[in-house]
Amino acid sequence: MAQQKRNWVAIITMFFIFAMISFVTNMAAPFGNIWGMSYNWAGMAGNLMNFTAYLIMGIPAGNMLIKYGYKKTALIALIVGAIGLGVQLLSGIVSNIYVYLLGALICGFCVCMLNTVVNPMLNLLGGGGNTGNQLVQAGGTLNSLSGTATPILAGFLVGTLTKDSFPDVAPLIITGIIIFLAAFGIISFIKIEEPQGDLKNVTYEKSPIAFRHCLLGIIAIFFYVGVEIATPGMMNAWISHESWEGAAAVAGSLAGIYWFLMLVGRFTSTFISNWVSTRAQMITVSAVGIALIVAAIFTGDVTTTLNINLGFITIENAQVPLSCVFIFLCGLCTSVMWGGIFNLSTEGLGKYTAKASGLFMVMVFGGGMMPFFQDLVLVQQMGVSYLNSYWLIVGMLAYILFYSLVGCKNVNKDIKVD
Repeated sequence: MAQQKRNWVAIITMFFIFAMISFVTNMAAPFGNIWGMSYNWAGMAGNLMNFTAYLIMGIPAGNMLIKYGYKKTALIALIVGAIGLGVQLLSGIVSNIYVYLLGALICGFCVCMLNTVVNPMLNLLGGGGNTGNQLVQAGGTLNSLSGTATPILAGFLVGTLTKDSFPDVAPLIITGIIIFLAAFGIISFIKIEEPQGDLKNVTYEKSPIAFRHCLLGIIAIFFYVGVEIATPGMMNAWISHESWEGAAAVAGSLAGIYWFLMLVGRFTSTFISNWVSTRAQMITVSAVGIALIVAAIFTGDVTTTLNINLGFITIENAQVPLSCVFIFLCGLCTSVMWGGIFNLSTEGLGKYTAKASGLFMVMVFGGGMMPFFQDLVLVQQMGVSYLNSYWLIVGMLAYILFYSLVGCKNVNKDIKVD
């Protein structure tokens, strides 16, 4: 009974950290839009810096799990996050975009470490398999709730987007700093038992990429995070730069609906994962996601009037492209992909799980690289329309479908994992 209670303390703590990850990550796009009013390359630049941190910090974060354990790694990450938000706040005061980009990079170090902690820990606390995926999806529900609120709050605070809008979102940054420091204090006093014991003396005969399903899953994570961030992010940038009054607020609400639907999808997956396999869920959402984005691309000339009132998301008589509806509906599909890919890719890894988690965090760089490429290269440099740039997302979803059908099978069961 005592062990069960300790496990639930750890699980709830990881759920809270999941929410913090999304809070920090989803501030990058609306803040980038503000800087984009002065620098046309800046729309996704903060997002790029946020995810570049994964490229730098992924493997060290995995090693931190082995050396310091899950709790100490999380505490270090929370302090780093508070510092990163503080630097972003300073950038608005001194009006220097490079200070902002530094802050975004530091925040990226934070969320990289937090992600390295929360995903394997929830999966291991659930015992792997469908139950492990169930816990990851439950944590992802709170992640999506935070992701829903952040762009809406930013859009509400900004109102009409201008190059001088940064002071308007300062209260959101200050709130984030306070939450990080409070979380540090709370988690410091919580006893969290390490799910794999002491890993410092474990011998590793192979690398996690010796497992084919892990290697292909790492590539799938690179594409998935690109899809997750670019799908609402590019829509936010597109609608924010429309000339009609209140466009920025509507754009934030549309992005918020996407994240809300991710919440709905993860919440649903939490309940069905005991009966529907992770692989079956992944095949379904990958295929439907492709269909939705293709539909969005081919309905670009059609507009619709949106009247949506979800309490915390309100859109009244907004004339927006019908494509936006298909784009935010894709949130239902991307909702289960992170947990699903991580679950399938780490299945059967045993002692290699912590190292694999570090490698996964490196490839989360795709969340910065692919949206930045889509925005700066395809749209800004090559002149591709916002909607036609979504063919890149179709291609990434196609790989995820391939992984779900074929690549996720563990064909290396002969490697010793205990």
